[in-house]
Amino acid sequence: MKKLMSGLLVLSLATLVGCAAGGPPPAVGVWGVEMNTPLGALPAVLTLNEDGTGTMAADALGEAPIDGIVYDGNMVTFTAEVDAQGQILVLEFSGTVEGDSIEGEFDSDFGAFGVTGTRQ
Repeated sequence: MKKLMSGLLVLSLATLVGCAAGGPPPAVGVWGVEMNTPLGALPAVLTLNEDGTGTMAADALGEAPIDGIVYDGNMVTFTAEVDAQGQILVLEFSGTVEGDSIEGEFDSDFGAFGVTGTRQ
């Protein structure tokens, strides 16, 4: 009986550890961000899905799909192509998530610009 109880305890602990280690990456979710572009602050919404897809939406840029999102711990990277007044602009994001805050930068043909935001 004692061995059975010990076995059940070990199984329960292993299950709890497995559940805690699982779950979506910290960056998964919907983020209200502000991009500090050379033309000024631009609000946008990033939707980052667990399957590596998502969208980026901004009034000035419309909505663009995001593919190839890579999660590495609390870090996230992805590339989005947006239509900036008829010109396709490739934006490469690299950032980190701390709780409900995201911070990083987009690299573009016009240089890098900072991004900060919060989970919605």
